[in-house]
Amino acid sequence: MLRRERELRTQIQKLLDGLLFALALWLAHYVRANFLRIEIFGGTDEIEGFYNTSWFWLSLILIPVAPFILETQGFYNRPLVPRRRTTYWQLTRAALLAVIVLVSLLFFFFKELRARSVVVLFVPVVVLLVGLKEEVLRQWVKSRFGQTQLLKRLILVGSEEDCARVMPELARTDAIEIVAKLDLNESSVEKLVELLHEHSANGVLLSAKHIYFGQIEKAVQACELEGVEAWLLADFFNTQVSQTTFDDLNGRPMLVFRSTPEDSWQKIAKHALDLFGAAIFLAAMAIPFLIVAILIKLTSPGPIFFKQRRSGLNGKPFTMLKFRSMVTNAEQRKAELEIINEMDGPVFKVSNDPRITPIGKYLRRWSIDEWPQMFNVLKGDMSLVGPRPLPVDEVRRFDDFAHRRRLSVKPGLTCLWQVNGRNTVTSFREWVRLDLEYIDNWSFWLDLKILAKTVPVVILGTGAK
Repeated sequence: MLRRERELRTQIQKLLDGLLFALALWLAHYVRANFLRIEIFGGTDEIEGFYNTSWFWLSLILIPVAPFILETQGFYNRPLVPRRRTTYWQLTRAALLAVIVLVSLLFFFFKELRARSVVVLFVPVVVLLVGLKEEVLRQWVKSRFGQTQLLKRLILVGSEEDCARVMPELARTDAIEIVAKLDLNESSVEKLVELLHEHSANGVLLSAKHIYFGQIEKAVQACELEGVEAWLLADFFNTQVSQTTFDDLNGRPMLVFRSTPEDSWQKIAKHALDLFGAAIFLAAMAIPFLIVAILIKLTSPGPIFFKQRRSGLNGKPFTMLKFRSMVTNAEQRKAELEIINEMDGPVFKVSNDPRITPIGKYLRRWSIDEWPQMFNVLKGDMSLVGPRPLPVDEVRRFDDFAHRRRLSVKPGLTCLWQVNGRNTVTSFREWVRLDLEYIDNWSFWLDLKILAKTVPVVILGTGAK
């Protein structure tokens, strides 16, 4: 099934699931009010009405929140006919997470509500409702009517080599049936038209890697006349890590090869987290900031902040801020310490660096020296999560241009390197591998997971030097 069709189907599913979660809360309230007038949490057995109290608003909150929770459990990343065990396991976990959301809202915002056992009844009710919906969909997909609506009967056009290459993947794809194959290098477009008529195909899949573009154009024109869809499999080039997306420039179709996360709601959420997270941190830590600044000024001569040019997004230089944890001539003394550098490649790291000030070792141990980089996050030069920014001169010394792909996203305060090894990783290639692993597997949830893992690493000073 094509991505756009799958996305449309998923959007409909999300809306339906959100409504079912809201209905489940109403049903749980109804059962508690009419059949189970016992409060299992103690207290009165009285219960408020549904529509004239906050229960109604809680049900409305569930409509957008429930699909979000289900998506975190992989509920929408399943085949057309998923395994029942997988479906109900994901659904049960989502229902329990929804209960946590409801309990949190009850605790912080709706303390006046009684009969809170409604949220306990909510779990089996929502599993029953959404599970019933899943069973109906399962039977519809398996039915002749469902197969008629979903199944794409395609003619595969390509060389013998192309067809052999794509057939195994097509065989595993939902709702696609290859009814015929044709090599345009050996046959004519007229033969394609004959096959369309013979098999009543509703689409043509063109694997064009070894077919002349002139023939491809004629095949597409024939499909236009016949009123069937033409799918062009755009795998002309053997890319290593790039993902291919379709877009247009002023109405002209364009294939985009991208090896970084594309713009999405998740990226918007990441930007919002950066701005609000940095602003809240700076506001909350204003007094500790002032105390650290005074201690730096009192314990060693020189400025409070250390400023250095670092390579940002796509290598664009920016000025990164840190609390100064070294002597003022630290950069000038760096050359004399190169002989004891513990990192291979262009990066410089030394344990027990003699340039560190007495208070500096404490600032570095608990990453307090990194706090001013929140200003860089607010400015947009950095993100909360991303590959650590390297000095411009170290980036210039990269001996493998593949390492520059770590510059394809905004640098951050923390990343996989910090939570999976921090300064215990002494191989620059391993450092880059972790950064590229982050880029290739990025999601908003991965950012939240890294931030959560960073907290204990910072508090315990794990791997700090």
